[in-house]
Amino acid sequence: MRRIGLTLLALGLTLALSAPASAYQAFKGPLGVLQNKLDATEGYVLIAPQNCKTTYLMDKDGNVVHEWVSKYDAFYAELLPNGNLARHSRLPEAGPNFGGAAGLIEEFNWDGEVVWSYQVYEEGVRVGHHTFEVMPNGNYMILVWEYKSYEDALAKGMDPDYGGRCLFKDGFRMGKNMVKGIWPDYIMEVNHDKKVVWEWHVWDHIGTGYNQIDINRFNPPEHNRAYAGPDWTHFNGVSYNPKTNKVAVTSRNLSEVYVIDYATGELEYRWGNPYNYGQGRRPSNQGDNGDQKLFGPHAPDWTVEGNITILDNGNQRPNSVGTGFVELDYKNDKVVFEWYANKLRTMDRSAARSNFYSAYQSGVNKMPNGNYLITATTGAHILEISGKDGSLLWEFVSPWSKDKIYKTSSGHGQNGGGIHRAMFYAPDFVGFKGKDLSTVLYSVPNWVVQLNQNPVPRHWVPLTPLLPGRY
Repeated sequence: MRRIGLTLLALGLTLALSAPASAYQAFKGPLGVLQNKLDATEGYVLIAPQNCKTTYLMDKDGNVVHEWVSKYDAFYAELLPNGNLARHSRLPEAGPNFGGAAGLIEEFNWDGEVVWSYQVYEEGVRVGHHTFEVMPNGNYMILVWEYKSYEDALAKGMDPDYGGRCLFKDGFRMGKNMVKGIWPDYIMEVNHDKKVVWEWHVWDHIGTGYNQIDINRFNPPEHNRAYAGPDWTHFNGVSYNPKTNKVAVTSRNLSEVYVIDYATGELEYRWGNPYNYGQGRRPSNQGDNGDQKLFGPHAPDWTVEGNITILDNGNQRPNSVGTGFVELDYKNDKVVFEWYANKLRTMDRSAARSNFYSAYQSGVNKMPNGNYLITATTGAHILEISGKDGSLLWEFVSPWSKDKIYKTSSGHGQNGGGIHRAMFYAPDFVGFKGKDLSTVLYSVPNWVVQLNQNPVPRHWVPLTPLLPGRY
C-alpha cells in the first residue's frame, strides 16, 4: 500500500523533476522539498511559518539544523551577522489588523534566549506591522500604522466624496470592530536602548506632485473598501542601504516603491504607479494595465549593485501574469531583470501555464550568486529562480502548520502556515561562524529522494517546457 500511495502522489512531482519549466501548483498535495536541481544553490533557508511559534533553519534537502521557539506566532524573521535571530512576533491583541499586524520585535541568541525585545503597539494609537530592517549599527527600522482622526484627514485636504472614498466620520466597520479615523504609515528607527532616533511619517509628506503623497489617490473601493478608507498607504517592507544612505519602502495599496533620503527625509524617487502624482493612466478595462507597473508590491531589498528587488503580487493586474518580481535600477529608472509565474507551467495537464500566485504578502531576496529566492505566502510556496535565464532550480512547499509537520496539505487544509518571506543564507554567512550546522535535528519530507527510491512507471510522460512566445 505504501508503494501505491507514493506512486499516486508522485505523478505530478515526477513531471516536474524531468521538466525544467514546470512547477508544482496545487494547493493540496505533497509538502516539503519538491525539486532540487543539480545547479540549485547550496545553503540554508530560514522559515518562519505564521501559525507557528517556532522558526526553522534548514538546508536545501529539508534537513532542519537549528530552530528558535517564541511564546508567539511569527510574522517574519531574519538572521543577524552575529548569528542572532530577529523576529517580528504577532501579539494576539495587536490591531487594527489590515493584514500584517504584529507588534513585538524579539531578538534571540543562538541558544534560543530572548536578548532584546521591543513592543510597538499602543491600542488606538499605533501598531507595528509587516517586516523590519536591522541596520549595520544594530538599530531596527520598523513599519508602523499610526492613528489620525477623520478631522485630521480633512485638514490635510482629504475629500470624503472623491472617487469612492470610504473614510467615514463614524468609522469603518471591519467585521465586529469599528475602526476610527485613518491609519497612515510611518517608519521608526529605534536603538538597543529603546530610544527612537529617526522617524519618517507619510503624514508629513502629504500633497500633490512627485515628491509628495496625495491623500486623494487611493486603491479603488471595488478592490477592497478598507483600501479606500482607513488602510490607505499600507507600507509592507523597508530596506536601508548604508552605502548610499537611502531607504526603500513599498506601499501595497498605492502600488509603488519609494526611495527616501535618510539624511534629508526627502522622497526623491518613486516607481510603479505614476497615476498617483498625475503623470500616468490608471488601469482601465480588462487587459489594460494603464501606466501602472506594480500591483501589490512587497519586500523591497537593496542588492549589492545598488538596485532594488521588489516582489510584485500581481493582485488586481488586468493583464495577469501571476506573481513575480523585478530588479529595478532606480538610478537609471529601468528594470534590469524580471520574472513572473507565467514563465512556468503547471505539472498537471489542466493548465497551460503556472498559477504561482499570492494576492497578499510574499517576498524575494537576491542570493549572493545572483539567483533569487521567491516566496508566495499563499500556500507557503518557495522557489529558487536562476538569475541567468529565469529557470526553476529548487522548489519547496512548507509542511509546517501549528508547529507540526505534514506530508500532504490535505492534513491541515489548503494553505497551512503562510510564510511572509523565506530568507537564504550561504554556507559562509558570517553569522554561522562558530555555530554547529552539522547536526540534523530532523528532516521534513523530501519527495526528490522519495521518488528516486520509488520511481513511477515510465509510461507517464513529462510535460514539455512552454514554447517561446506562448506565454
